[in-house]
Amino acid sequence: MGTWFVKGEVLLANVLLVVITGLVFAAGILRWFGHPLVWSVDLAQLLFVWVSFLGADLALRKRAHIGIDYLVRRLPARAHVVLDIVLSLVAIAFLLAMVGLGYQLTMLNLERLYGDSGISYGFVTIAVPAGCLLLSATLAQQVIQALRSLKSVPQPIFAAEAKEEVIP
Repeated sequence: MGTWFVKGEVLLANVLLVVITGLVFAAGILRWFGHPLVWSVDLAQLLFVWVSFLGADLALRKRAHIGIDYLVRRLPARAHVVLDIVLSLVAIAFLLAMVGLGYQLTMLNLERLYGDSGISYGFVTIAVPAGCLLLSATLAQQVIQALRSLKSVPQPIFAAEAKEEVIP
């Protein structure tokens, strides 16, 4: 995806995080003065769901999610890339299933109100399909990059066949 899209995603995540912080701070101060904002916590939670998905996508773009790669690092470069592609395709299949199920959940929750805010609960649940769609698009982009990189990775798949450098 274009850099403008990523910059927009970062900007949106940062703005939502600032709004969440402001809402929680204002709610705390006003509650202390005896005038609680009962809807502020609901809105902050709703926005936090969205920030979580945006942050997950931004971390995925940087490959910054926690991974246990003790064995994978010992694979030859080509096998490492192939395994990465296969696992990414499995994750994309799961995420696309979540897009469909999340959409169904959203349609079921359109009429339901979220706490004291008066906002439709659909705004919360739509974060699931939207976030999963973003994550699957990022993974698809990484699969395409990995497929292109296979052309430059040494040919043998098994370590016994060649003395290749193991990816750190």
